[in-house]
Amino acid sequence: MATVVNAQNFDEEVTKSTVPVMIDFYADWCGPCKMLMPIVEELAGELEGKAKIVKLDVDASQDLAQKYGVMSIPTLVFVKNGEEVDRVTGAIPKDAIQEKLNALM
Repeated sequence: MATVVNAQNFDEEVTKSTVPVMIDFYADWCGPCKMLMPIVEELAGELEGKAKIVKLDVDASQDLAQKYGVMSIPTLVFVKNGEEVDRVTGAIPKDAIQEKLNALM
């Protein structure tokens, strides 16, 4: 299951992670976000130990969404060694997300 991150656990879960991280910037009211949610959860289970999948509610953590310049959701931000290395906006297929994660592992 994907970990929910916020200002309290963001550094520990994302910045200090020893494995690549995908941050799913989402909101509960967002239709495309809801379409992406089952894929995000599947990947979290499949990639456990190899990559970390986290979710960040943009309404609850506006400061972090702003820090990352998230203007529309869903936005997936890929982080390696604490630095953003890639991002996509919109609901994209699972295989496209897996490709981006595989490139980081």
